[in-house]
Amino acid sequence: MNSESQQLDMLVVDDDPVFRDVLARALTRRGFSVAVAGNGEEALQLVRERRPQRAVVDLKLEEESGLRLIPALLEAQPDLEVVMLTGYASIATAVEAVKAGAVNYLCKPAGTAEILAAFNATESNVDIELPPNPISVDRLEWEHIQRVLQENDGNISATARALGMHRRTLQRKLQKRPVRR
Repeated sequence: MNSESQQLDMLVVDDDPVFRDVLARALTRRGFSVAVAGNGEEALQLVRERRPQRAVVDLKLEEESGLRLIPALLEAQPDLEVVMLTGYASIATAVEAVKAGAVNYLCKPAGTAEILAAFNATESNVDIELPPNPISVDRLEWEHIQRVLQENDGNISATARALGMHRRTLQRKLQKRPVRR
């Protein structure tokens, strides 16, 4: 334990109670004072009350988007450092997270050490070098859907219209894990 971790408040925002609690316990064992939230409203209340210095925010929060939560958190606590964590990674959401104010973006599963390292990284990992093999067509489709979804502020119906597909088809595609490269 270093002296920095003993003084540091950490907020974990994730709608998966098992993941949220496991991460909170792991951070507490490392000497952090941790608060947890399952949605944006709880997260904003905790930021206003506890004024944490760091937050780990999940991209998909039930009916909310972690991308929309980041600016609200930063407005309430301007010096808050945010790491976006997601199981639905895409280049588009990584770029949007950093534009929204996140200091880094990680794909699940990410360990405690990886998350803590993301806060201390001097550069965001949005520019991770892509593998030399070409991206699959399925992955390319996933990336395109994510980009159009971001352009439409997460609106499924508007995104489906923009992509020329039925809304239910788009919803089924979004429920799947991202395709491997």
